[in-house]
Amino acid sequence: MEKSKTTLAEKYLSLDFSEKDSIGLTEQKTLRILIGVLGVLLPLLLYLSLYVDSGHTVPLESISHYYYTRANSFFTITVSLLAVFLLIYKGKAAVDFYLSALAGIFALFLVLFPTDNLSLVCCDQEKPYAVTLLPGNPLREGFHYLSAAIFLTSLAVLSYFIFTKSNKPPGERSPGKIYRNLVYRTCGLLMALALLVVLAGTLNLIHEPYYTGHHLTFWMETLAVECFGISWLTKAEVFFKD
Repeated sequence: MEKSKTTLAEKYLSLDFSEKDSIGLTEQKTLRILIGVLGVLLPLLLYLSLYVDSGHTVPLESISHYYYTRANSFFTITVSLLAVFLLIYKGKAAVDFYLSALAGIFALFLVLFPTDNLSLVCCDQEKPYAVTLLPGNPLREGFHYLSAAIFLTSLAVLSYFIFTKSNKPPGERSPGKIYRNLVYRTCGLLMALALLVVLAGTLNLIHEPYYTGHHLTFWMETLAVECFGISWLTKAEVFFKD
C-alpha cells in the first residue's frame, strides 16, 4: 500500500499517527514551535482583540494590563498555555528543563497575581475599555512585577546561554547553527535590554512623562516577548534549518 503524503501540519508539528497510543505533544520540536508561535502572537492578539471590541488603538500601560479588558481571555489562555508548554519542555540537559520550568511557573503567577488596575473606579468614562476592577493590593502587584522579571529573565538566559550550546567546536559547526546562534544571542541581548529599560522606568531613571507617554513598558515587553518567540521558533529550526 502506498504511504500517504505528509501534510504540513504533520511535518512542522512532528505528528506521528503511526503511534496509536501516543499524544500529539510528544516531540520537543512541536513544543518549541507552539511556544514560539504563542510568544510572537501574544501582543498582536491582545492589541487586535481590544481594537475589535472597543476601537481602542493606543497601547495600554503594559501587556499585563490587558487582563482588565475584554482581551482578558486572550491574555489568560495564551499565557497559561505558554506556562504549561514551558513546564513540560525537557530540552537536552537538566539546565534546560529547570530554566524552562522556572519560566513556566512564573508565567502562571502572572495570571494568578494580576498587575495593578487600569482604573480605580467602575464604569470609568475615560477608560471604557477597562471592564474589571480588583481591590488594590501592593503585595500582589509587586509579586506580579517580580514574576514578569523572572519569567523573561529565564527565557533570555535560555536564549543566550543554553540554545547556543553545541557538541561541536566552533570551526566544525554548520552554517545553520552559526546563524541560529546569532539569532539566539541577538534575541537574548534585546530581551535583557528591554528588561533594563523597564527597570530604569520603574526606578524613575527615565523622565516619567516621556516614559509613560510613549508606553515604553508595553513596547519593551512586546520586544522581549517577540524576541522570545523568535528564539524558540529558531530553536525548532523553522529558520536556518540544517
